[in-house]
Amino acid sequence: MRQKLAAGNWKMNGTADALSELNELTQGYPEAAVDILICSPATLIDRASEAAAGSAVAIGGQDCHAKVNGAHTGDISAEMLRDAGASYVIIGHSERRDDHGETSEMIAAKATAAYDAGLIAVVCCGEHLNTREDGKTLDHIGTQIAESLPDTANADTTVIAYEPVWAIGTGLTPTLEQIAEVHDFIRAELVNRFGEETGNGIRLLYGGSVKPANAAEIFATSNVDGALVGGASLKAADFSAIIDALVAA
Repeated sequence: MRQKLAAGNWKMNGTADALSELNELTQGYPEAAVDILICSPATLIDRASEAAAGSAVAIGGQDCHAKVNGAHTGDISAEMLRDAGASYVIIGHSERRDDHGETSEMIAAKATAAYDAGLIAVVCCGEHLNTREDGKTLDHIGTQIAESLPDTANADTTVIAYEPVWAIGTGLTPTLEQIAEVHDFIRAELVNRFGEETGNGIRLLYGGSVKPANAAEIFATSNVDGALVGGASLKAADFSAIIDALVAA
């Protein structure tokens, strides 16, 4: 049985004042029936991990470098994230792919670095609107999954988040049938590559304008094991409603 996961991605939002929202969240979930994750800006990871200590909330980073150390000004290694208190890291978010030109091969290298540091990698995939309209979504997702996941990926170290790029922060969401189609496809691809046990054990999250109002129906969809939530994770009340919907699913 796959453990459900509600993951929040704060993106480039939040200074010290935002920790009040995290404190409210941790007070509401000293323990939980699902896994809860907040991926804060790197500047807050150390303080966030202290604030979340003793609660059901884990802290993660939003990216890492593929190298352990070196002359990479401005970058953060997986080891540094772990040292600061992170236990997860998001890899290959569409905003990294688009804004920073990250390739799937680069993302696979980062995932390996995350594994080596003892972090769980949340590997993202998703299509742009033109790919969806051209009927090439599954081909695109299949290629991303094949190239972004190292051969060493397993259910203990890897989570996959499907986020249609055209739905991120737009208020638009695919139909439930479209979400199920992609999640079922990813599951089949994982089983085909890694075998029944690993392929069926890796958790699949949906992301892209997940809100309290639509969370329950998304979580009832085939092969959706949770969500990667953007804007709605910035406020404890909103994110708590999504977590509760996941618990009830």
